[in-house]
Amino acid sequence: QLQACGGGLVQAGGSLRLSCAASKRTFSTYAMGWFRQAPGKEREFVAATSRSGGMTYYADSVKGRFTISRDNAKNTVYLQMDSLKPEDTAVYYCAAASRVSITTMAHEYDYWGQGTLVTVSS
Repeated sequence: QLQACGGGLVQAGGSLRLSCAASKRTFSTYAMGWFRQAPGKEREFVAATSRSGGMTYYADSVKGRFTISRDNAKNTVYLQMDSLKPEDTAVYYCAAASRVSITTMAHEYDYWGQGTLVTVSS
């Protein structure tokens, strides 16, 4: 089970940090990712981290502004979002993948959190 939190309303240029806590003791064996879905749009990849956190991938739209990290001792993955833009407004979902070391593909993730809403005002 994945529980995402940390969303909210922020002005453009501001920052938020999302957290996603996992209940599984085997958290460190899962690649983790963040996706988002804006109103009227399809879900899109945001960021991913490998099992150890040593490798990360980012969507071009967030590269240089967002940072994904994980703390395997706390079974938690984070998404630090800086320099937020109105187009970052979306529901953000965390996900866990058991069969790959890291992936940007939604269909390769086995478990999904419930989502947390991020709203960036202009």
